[in-house]
Amino acid sequence: MAKQKGILPFVGTLGGLNFYYLHGKPVVRQAGGGFNAKDIKNKPSMRRVRENSSEFGHCSAVNKAFRMALRPFYKGYKFTHFHSRLMSLFTQLKDLDTVSKRGERRVGQGVAHSNGLTLFKQFHYTSECDVKRVLPFTYAVDATTFELTISEFHIKQVGFIKGATHIELTYGVLDMDFNTLDFDLHLADTLVLDKHFAGSIVSLIPNSMPISSGTLLAVLGVRFYQEVDGELYVLNAENGVGIMVLKCF
Repeated sequence: MAKQKGILPFVGTLGGLNFYYLHGKPVVRQAGGGFNAKDIKNKPSMRRVRENSSEFGHCSAVNKAFRMALRPFYKGYKFTHFHSRLMSLFTQLKDLDTVSKRGERRVGQGVAHSNGLTLFKQFHYTSECDVKRVLPFTYAVDATTFELTISEFHIKQVGFIKGATHIELTYGVLDMDFNTLDFDLHLADTLVLDKHFAGSIVSLIPNSMPISSGTLLAVLGVRFYQEVDGELYVLNAENGVGIMVLKCF
């Protein structure tokens, strides 16, 4: 694969070469060399390809539903490679399914595995904005009320990004069935703090309680704003939005 040069990059096939865009950059590679759909569908030698394709499609569907569920945490913001980053999480969860045969392994079975929920907590959802670094405090989530308490809070320790005057905290409990892909998000009222906030404890509690038997994920999100003439404007910088899973039930 090589990069195209020139004022007007070409897209298409010419002289046995494919010209296309990859991650927003014009590239070129030799055409052909792949398998056709009929071979993949029918040839015994393509069985592993069919199995991988089936499981990839399943993980992609879970990925889409999960991103939709988390939408309130980043509405109006476009992540770079968010889909591909989450695919690594759901592929790992799918791989934990030791019950189903290859080609039919499912994320839901992986979530039920003893290590499944640990993956949710350890995964870096927004690597450009690490919530633990932005809010380097102690978190506690009540198992009954799902109230989030951030203790020993000190505004001077908050990792404000350049130009930010305010930080918004969004907290909620995601109730998601990873088999049916049904979900409900139970949000608390958002909390916006400026650099002069004097409190030492921050508390957020969802306005509704989860009632289903799905997987429960306590999720915390941060977003930064700049105040100009008394108005708050969201900062859509690359490190301006962060998401993390605090606890799983």
